[in-house]
Amino acid sequence: MTLLNHCTLVVHPDFADLAPFVRSLPERFARGEGEVIHQGRNELRLMQAGTHRVVVKSFRRPNVVNRWVYGTLRPSKARRSYDNALLLRRLGIPTPAPVAYMTLRRGLAFDRSYYVSLASRCPHRYEELFTRQFACMDDVLDAIGRMTALLHENGLAHKDYGRANILFGQAPDGSIELDLVDLNRMHHGPLGMKAGCKNFERLPATPHMHRVMAEAYARARGFDPEACYRLMAAYRSTQPGKIDGRY
Repeated sequence: MTLLNHCTLVVHPDFADLAPFVRSLPERFARGEGEVIHQGRNELRLMQAGTHRVVVKSFRRPNVVNRWVYGTLRPSKARRSYDNALLLRRLGIPTPAPVAYMTLRRGLAFDRSYYVSLASRCPHRYEELFTRQFACMDDVLDAIGRMTALLHENGLAHKDYGRANILFGQAPDGSIELDLVDLNRMHHGPLGMKAGCKNFERLPATPHMHRVMAEAYARARGFDPEACYRLMAAYRSTQPGKIDGRY
C-alpha cells in the first residue's frame, strides 16, 4: 500500500494464519473465486481458506458523501460486523465465529471493506419454514424467541431481523442450533416490551408462529405472553405487502 492507499486488516488470533488469505480477497473476488451465495447491494461468497470454510462479505463502495464519512468519522460496516460478532459470542448469542475484517481506503476516502467469518453449521434459513415441512418447527420458533430475549436483555437489537438472517438446524441429539448473521446494523440501548416486540416485525409468521415466539420471548423476559403476541402481530401487520402466513 502507498501513502495514498491504506489497508486496515484485523485478524482474530485464532485465525492468524489466514491473514494472507484475507489480504488477497480483492484479487480473489476479481477472479470470481468462491461460490456466490448472495448478490445484491453487497456480495457474499462461500470460500475455502486453508482448512476452513468461510463466508466472505464484500461491502459495495458507498456513494461519494459516505466514502468520506466512513473514511474519517465512522467505522466501516465490516468492522462493525466483526465487533458485533465478538460481542454476541461473549454474551452467548450464537453467530458464526468472526475471522477477520479488512478496510481499504484511498487517501482519506473509504473504498471497500470485507468481513470474514466461519461458515455456519446451520443448513436452513428462517424463510424455509414457509417452503418445507419441519417437525421441529415449534422448537425452532421457541429457540428464536429465547435468543431474541437474550439479545434484548443485553440491550441489543438486530436492525435487519429478517427471514434471511436467522439460520437454524437440528443437532443429532434433537437440540436446535441457531446462528444470527448480517451483523453490521445493531441497535445498542434498552428495549422494553413494545420495542422488543417491534423488533420481530420483519419476520413473516402465521398466528401460530407468532404465538410460539411470543410465549418463549415473554417467558424469558418476564412479560405477559398474550400482550407480546398481540404486539408482534400488530407490528407485523404494518409491513408493506404483508400477507398473513406468507411473505
